[in-house]
Amino acid sequence: MAIVSPGVLRWGVMLVLFDIDATLISTSGVGMRCMVEAGRGLFGPGFHADGVAFAGRLDPLIIDDLLRVNGVPGVPGGAREREAMRLAYTDRLMQALRVPGVGRALPGVPSLLAGVERTDGMTMGLLTGNFESTGRLKLSACGIDDSRFKLCVWGDESPEDPPSREQLPGVALERYAAATGRRIDPTLAVIIGDTPHDVSCARAHGLRVIGVATGSYSTADLAGAGADRVVSDLSETARVLGWLTAWMQGSRDDFASAERLR
Repeated sequence: MAIVSPGVLRWGVMLVLFDIDATLISTSGVGMRCMVEAGRGLFGPGFHADGVAFAGRLDPLIIDDLLRVNGVPGVPGGAREREAMRLAYTDRLMQALRVPGVGRALPGVPSLLAGVERTDGMTMGLLTGNFESTGRLKLSACGIDDSRFKLCVWGDESPEDPPSREQLPGVALERYAAATGRRIDPTLAVIIGDTPHDVSCARAHGLRVIGVATGSYSTADLAGAGADRVVSDLSETARVLGWLTAWMQGSRDDFASAERLR
């Protein structure tokens, strides 16, 4: 994947990384349904998702689990079957998202995105379990222009096999460094997401994290998982922007103090 080069876009000193599903948008569960429908089209009408967890997980892992619980020949290790599922899922999702009203931005999201964009020093990005193709389809269907996000890390971009969400923040930090020519203090990178998976992957790299209870998990669940701050939804825009600004300014003050002591 191409990385945006320095000078093409203005990069801030803080990186704000958003999850997509149940954080920025709702698509009425069509992603899960389209994955199952893709499997039925490829492997037969008995294909099911019983016992497979979806929330906060990487799409490649979800597909692997679907193939495994359905006893698809060649799995595990079936690259051909995985790719067939990805393509079929993408095609079905594209059709499903054309239905009016299926997708929508969640409360407060347009205001928060605009607020982050207006705040000097902040750069917006995505860190999600979605494939790039399906993530962009979902955002577009919900009226969010994906070009607003300068740095994107997708669910199939883990450097490990099997893939792990815990590796994705490291990819984001490396891409920021490649794009700007400087490394970012992990405490100046923030993940905003709706599941404990968002929290754990942030913690694995020292990032801050704001939990938003617009998915399957409550504010108590997200706080218990270790989120720095939690909100019921992103309509609490002023609070979220206040936290981000305070963290950014605090780091700047710490840097200035250290410079004065040198």
